[in-house]
Amino acid sequence: MPPEAVSSPDNSRESEAGAGWVCQRPGTFDELLPERVADFSWRRPRVLWRSRNDVLARLFGDPSNDIRRRCVAALRDRGAPAAFTVHRADPEFSFALLGDTGEGDRSQYAVVPPLLNAAGDTDFMVIVSDVVYPTGDSAQYPDKFFRPYKDYPAPIYAVPGNHDWYDGLRGFLHVFCDLDADCAPPPWRGPLSFLPRMLWRGPGEVDGAALADARGRYRGAPGQRCVQPGPYWAIDAPSLRVVAVDTGIDGVVDRDQGRWLREVSAGPKPKLLVTGKPLYVDDEHHPGEIEGGGTIDDVVRDPAHHYVAAIGGDVHNYQRYPLRTEDGRTIQYIVSGGGGAFMHATHTIPRTRVVDEDDFRCYPLRGDSLSRYSKLYGRWLRLPRLFELTPAEAAAAVEHRLGIRSGRGYTDSEGGAPVPSRRARLVAAMLGVPRDGRHRPGRLRFPVRKLPQRFRSELADWDDPPFFKSFLRLDVTGSSLRIRCHAATGCGDQETAPPCEDEVTIPLR
Repeated sequence: MPPEAVSSPDNSRESEAGAGWVCQRPGTFDELLPERVADFSWRRPRVLWRSRNDVLARLFGDPSNDIRRRCVAALRDRGAPAAFTVHRADPEFSFALLGDTGEGDRSQYAVVPPLLNAAGDTDFMVIVSDVVYPTGDSAQYPDKFFRPYKDYPAPIYAVPGNHDWYDGLRGFLHVFCDLDADCAPPPWRGPLSFLPRMLWRGPGEVDGAALADARGRYRGAPGQRCVQPGPYWAIDAPSLRVVAVDTGIDGVVDRDQGRWLREVSAGPKPKLLVTGKPLYVDDEHHPGEIEGGGTIDDVVRDPAHHYVAAIGGDVHNYQRYPLRTEDGRTIQYIVSGGGGAFMHATHTIPRTRVVDEDDFRCYPLRGDSLSRYSKLYGRWLRLPRLFELTPAEAAAAVEHRLGIRSGRGYTDSEGGAPVPSRRARLVAAMLGVPRDGRHRPGRLRFPVRKLPQRFRSELADWDDPPFFKSFLRLDVTGSSLRIRCHAATGCGDQETAPPCEDEVTIPLR
């Protein structure tokens, strides 16, 4: 289908209906769900306990680099492509990109119809970060990967996220690299090493027959099949090279991968980085450490490497920072993690400093994020009259606390900016909307924004519209790269033509 025919004329910046607050008809994605959907919730202690490797890696050291080195050696011994690169002869191609997909519930399946309608004709898809929740087990792939994307006709590549690493990457490597190897971590050393040795969650057994059966039933067509070179890889075309890096659990890239990254980044060809963790997110810079020295962002910013954009998952919303470099180039730093899991709040993002606020884009809008969270807290606490804010009330409160103009232009009866009520200002403060600093500090200070994400967002999962999910469509020609962010609200009236929430065209010559 032609790219111009896939977007709704209305999006969240133009109307509440465009944001999905008003659904004329329910979504059709429920028809895609299996008969029995596992009741998945981040509020369950058992789910958090299964994800304990994240905490252990941060406390006692992340073994991902050592595991990856062993697995990459096994892939090389098997005959992986040189430089872990897949070559394409056509200078013009397109692909879909979505991140953090695999909860296997309504929020994941709600993305599928709009994805197929807006990007079903692309040449391939990339899933960036967290293909399967909560621990990347191979047994979860039939319902959380093969089945949801059974109707996408082209190959799917992936970049592992921290959750995919919680089983030592064994399921990921089997599904995407056709490698069944238990590259167990080396033993921890030190006076407290018995704790990670005792508590570390090891990989489960891989049922190769069950995975082969799922692949055959759901994604067995010849055009859907591919074997990617490794957990990090590149796709090289005449006009653009897509470079994907594996950031493990805590975001550190091993020295071997760092050496590969510098080698594959060399030369004048324009490049796009895809990474498990974003380099800019929530108005903060996370350059990505490379073992032995340097950072991923050093490689991206080097003018000799000619990177035009860097896209990361891990954080479950959409953000874009067009950053001007010292040599006069603009690199688009993008977060794209809204592909199916719970939504990370955007209303906790401060007024941007790394780029001008007018140049920053996010989805959902901060006001819509605050309104959605206020309704959740009102429901949980059974205090709807106190907590629940309409989108207009939430937008006014965000404008007041951040000193910005809302992405959706609400006005009062005189055409000016609406003044939020005291209740709206209180709820905004309680739910973590930061102050810009230009306003007089409030008497009440709520430390919500300082809480870890799992207490602010993971526990705020929901399975009814509007979902505020998103995915990207990228179209490459010989002279340009066009990136569009499409919304997946879960509303049936927006499945055929999903709203385009953001768009940027990058020259490649």
